[in-house]
Amino acid sequence: AQLLPLLAVLVALTTAAFGGAVLAGIDDARDRAALLATGADARVERSRTPLPDGLADQVGAVDGVRHTASVHVDYSLALPDGTTVAMAVVEPGAYARLARETGLGAFDARVLREAPPGPAATKESGPVLSAIASPRTAGLLGAGRHSWGGPLGRFTLQVTEVRPTTPALPGQEFLLVDGADLPKALPTLVLATGSGLDTAALKKAADSAGKHTELTLRTAERAAFTDSPLQSGAERLYLVAVAAGIVFAALAVLLSLLRSASERTALLARLRTMGLSTRQGRRLLVLEALPQAVLAAAGCVLVGRVALALTADGVSLELLALPPGSDAV
Repeated sequence: AQLLPLLAVLVALTTAAFGGAVLAGIDDARDRAALLATGADARVERSRTPLPDGLADQVGAVDGVRHTASVHVDYSLALPDGTTVAMAVVEPGAYARLARETGLGAFDARVLREAPPGPAATKESGPVLSAIASPRTAGLLGAGRHSWGGPLGRFTLQVTEVRPTTPALPGQEFLLVDGADLPKALPTLVLATGSGLDTAALKKAADSAGKHTELTLRTAERAAFTDSPLQSGAERLYLVAVAAGIVFAALAVLLSLLRSASERTALLARLRTMGLSTRQGRRLLVLEALPQAVLAAAGCVLVGRVALALTADGVSLELLALPPGSDAV
């Protein structure tokens, strides 16, 4: 009979732990999807023509903005297999700081600033640049050098590091190079990180850049993940499970205390006859119940972890967190 309250607490808190883990996972999945949609907390982009001078400074002056990075993006760089890849031309210091802050493909700025090993640049090769590439692009280019010519001028690059993603081009195949030797690569994108961003000021800055300039906010992307009836129903179910688990656990403890109240009262009376004060007697009763409480807490943690491990593959957070047709995160 003494084990029944412990079992009730164990089952109740395990249910609460599982429901809480699912709810936390849904929030994390939506936050990650919103970040992958923008690459930062704010994104100002114009793909047809470069952004006006000073826009990065204007965005950086907005309340709540911590860091900005200007990027030139060429979406049509031809690869040896005939496909195209997007190339981001950046200022390594500012962009590396932003990549670290967002957690999207962090790297050391020196990787881009230092020339790759091998022969120096010539007039025919143009500047020789170190590049960071996505895995598939790195596999296509290999460890050798490749030259291109076009609107940015002639240049040669060599992949020196690989990253799974990057803020300017999240979820895409990419090349990332230093723009110091590519003066024609004028910014077409400004990324910004921060908290409590002044959205009105950001919209004003984007509007001042002219037509075809788009502003994307991470908070707006996050808010766009509205629940379908299935998602909202499942989320409420897990929320109820958490609340019910906590209530049942508290009820089990309360009933256990009520059931043994007369026994504890009698024990306190006997302890007083032995010279212990009421306060000392209660402290002794607490110490007596401590092993059971520790056992119940440890059991809840262990069983909760096991339950999550056994059921993780059967619960699709993508279906619960994101609209149908969204990419997995």
